[in-house]
Amino acid sequence: MNINSFPMRAGNAARAFINNNRAVTIAERVESLNVLDVGEAARILAKMPEERAVRILDRPELRNASKILEVMGNADASRLLHGMSNDRVADVLLEMDIDTRARLFATFDEHARQAIQGLMGYPPRTAGGIMTTEFVSVLASWTVAQTLDHVRQVERSRETVYAIYVLDDETHVLLHVVTLRRLITGEPDACILTVAQKGTPVTAPPLMKQEDVARLIRRHDLLALPVVDDKGHMLGIVTVDDVIDTMIADTTEDAQKFGGMEALGQPYMKISFGGMIRKRAGWLAALFLGEMLTASAMQHFEGELEKAVVLTLFIPLIMSSGGNSGSQATSLIIRALALGELKLADWWRVALRELPTGIVLGAILGLVGFARIVLWQTIGLFDYGPHWQLVAFTVFAALIGIVTFGSLAGSMLPFVLQKLRLDPASASAPFVATLVDVTGLVIYFSVALMILSGTML
Repeated sequence: MNINSFPMRAGNAARAFINNNRAVTIAERVESLNVLDVGEAARILAKMPEERAVRILDRPELRNASKILEVMGNADASRLLHGMSNDRVADVLLEMDIDTRARLFATFDEHARQAIQGLMGYPPRTAGGIMTTEFVSVLASWTVAQTLDHVRQVERSRETVYAIYVLDDETHVLLHVVTLRRLITGEPDACILTVAQKGTPVTAPPLMKQEDVARLIRRHDLLALPVVDDKGHMLGIVTVDDVIDTMIADTTEDAQKFGGMEALGQPYMKISFGGMIRKRAGWLAALFLGEMLTASAMQHFEGELEKAVVLTLFIPLIMSSGGNSGSQATSLIIRALALGELKLADWWRVALRELPTGIVLGAILGLVGFARIVLWQTIGLFDYGPHWQLVAFTVFAALIGIVTFGSLAGSMLPFVLQKLRLDPASASAPFVATLVDVTGLVIYFSVALMILSGTML
């Protein structure tokens, strides 16, 4: 379908976008296109200078890039795809329907098809899945002058030229990395190896998780990380901006999961009403069913509540304290696992750390609760009955137990999920709070039975 069959509905916003001067950044143009529908965005991109349109399509922030290209004519879509980086082309083609993908894929030459097909074959969120095959490489026998000439010739078609990769003349195995700064300061007739970095280059296998790739780039302060096969041949590079883009997307997804819902997968204002309901209703229903256990727990202790109604006054305080402590612990552990500060085998160390932490935190909250009961009783704001001292001690002891349990449960749940090969971010704050609410009530009433038995109960 040709874009000329689409009616012109862009209005003032679209016309202003087309007529923007050169001072408008690519990022601003991307944002302007994101607010338009697919047909209008396709029309505008097709009328743009090719270089500018390619730069916009190369940005992962552009939503619906695959759909925009699908509604263009084959000639326009193919022309723009050919100018884009191979890794971005692979991402866009994977989002298209099979027929359109095959039609556009066939327009590439054999070398480009092999590179793009290789990128499409790697799992998402791995080094191979986010790498680009457009890097600068030279042979170890080249001189500095030859390398500089080569960089000048290919720089427009490469993702970055800040790192040049030196390969063995015969095996093409990666030997060294040369930074652009070292290259331009070298003697023209000197061998490229004279300006290469010493030591073995930092590399990543294609199936390395993107979180580990990000750690390597951060630890070694790299602008790009070479991806190599098991024989040391270069497959591509992962640039720091690629890592940032993917990590931002993952952080957004984890934040939504941690809020107790499915990840939206698209911007808030773009998701349909039905889609929003589907994403949120499942988790809310599951949490509601979990909270029903709270009612069951209260029914189990119905007799005790009838004898000591004063205990019900502290149920909200007890439940919120346990849930808050569990959410705190879960947040800390999920973040530590994501940053690689903790591994699955460290669960017992975390447990030994959270146990005394929970006891101390529970004692602090318990003292506050104890002091509050004493103060209210003393100044006459509320009468907790003749056994108010025992009530105060019950709240104190119960808070120690509940906060300790909340801390342990909240810290262990991400490890359990990771052991089951599930996303630790699924241990959302509402989920932990629901778990601790039920057990917190059991702990509270069990402590009350032990302390108040023979007096109020």
